[in-house]
Amino acid sequence: MSGGQVNRALAGVALLLAATALCGCSISIADLPLGSASSDPKAKDPVAYLPVNEIPPARDESALNAAERAKMQSELIAARDRQASAVAGKDQTQTAK
Repeated sequence: MSGGQVNRALAGVALLLAATALCGCSISIADLPLGSASSDPKAKDPVAYLPVNEIPPARDESALNAAERAKMQSELIAARDRQASAVAGKDQTQTAK
């Protein structure tokens, strides 16, 4: 290889390394500042999250009253028992084979 070809090869490698390094610094097209801040639709959206030190307001009523809570607990217990008996029945049929 002549000196000119080596220089071109080194320049190509340097260009490839520079392009690879700059790829990590790229930003999304949606985040580019193309207009003024007043025309930005993102700035007009209400804040989705509360500020760090702000506590959400208290609820007016509880999530479940005592009767609803007892009914839900009994339904969950019944579902757990049905699943346990189904698994036990499945295990017995597999060991019988």
